[in-house]
Amino acid sequence: MHRVSLALRGTAGRIVADVREPAGPGPGRGSVVLLHGGGQTRHSWSRAAETLAGDGWTAVTYDARGHGESDWAADRDYSIERYVDDLEHVLDQVGGGRPACLAGASLGGMTALMGLARRPGLTERLVLVDITPRPHPDGIARIKRFMTAHLDGFDSLEEVAEAVAAYRSAERRPDTEGLHRNVRRGADGRWRWHWDPAILREAGDGPDPLVRPDDAVAAAKSVTVPTLLVAGGASDVVREDEVGEFLTVMPTARAVTLDGAGHMVVGDRNDAFVEAIRAFLDD
Repeated sequence: MHRVSLALRGTAGRIVADVREPAGPGPGRGSVVLLHGGGQTRHSWSRAAETLAGDGWTAVTYDARGHGESDWAADRDYSIERYVDDLEHVLDQVGGGRPACLAGASLGGMTALMGLARRPGLTERLVLVDITPRPHPDGIARIKRFMTAHLDGFDSLEEVAEAVAAYRSAERRPDTEGLHRNVRRGADGRWRWHWDPAILREAGDGPDPLVRPDDAVAAAKSVTVPTLLVAGGASDVVREDEVGEFLTVMPTARAVTLDGAGHMVVGDRNDAFVEAIRAFLDD
């Protein structure tokens, strides 16, 4: 596998991406573009992207505007329309223009869904990771509480790890070394999340802070490409009722539920997620 980091052009400025090319000879199987969730970075997909590249796919991950190493929006515009604009810009520069698959978690999944509704030929396949047009409001509210609870930062990486473990209801705290990619240290010595607090300006009282549920349902109904929903069995964002409604409004979709995974499906059960997307791509 060969990985390169690129500074791409987005509508808000620089978009930082990692492109993992398969190591074997031949043209490869096509590209898979992976979009992270709100408050995360492209590194959330690292292990999954490496595995897919080992399978012969070109795996593309990038930091969404206002996240990670990508530029923050000077106009503080973090609407779903701008996320979709950036996605289209990225696909014009990498991923062959029309990737074999778009896979998005939470915010990334909603970006992919709305992008496909805007441009039906955007991708050949779609994977939504623990997000549906009408996510459960209790789960969305808990995400908002977590993201707003520590805007003043943390004294140490150990405090960051404790906060993440508490949100995930995990017995084992995440590795503090890995957290370096999700936080940055300010001049005052405090650690703060690696995303622009202005993204919370879009948050409203509805089930999803960026997209009206009726608009998301209409987008799902318009999708004609094969679609896979990967839900967390312990998620409070996508529950059994949300899965059932999703399959009703999106007849091209199928769903798989991963036991023991919460909303952060890829972090909780990366190996099971990789097997699910592998089977979907090979089908």
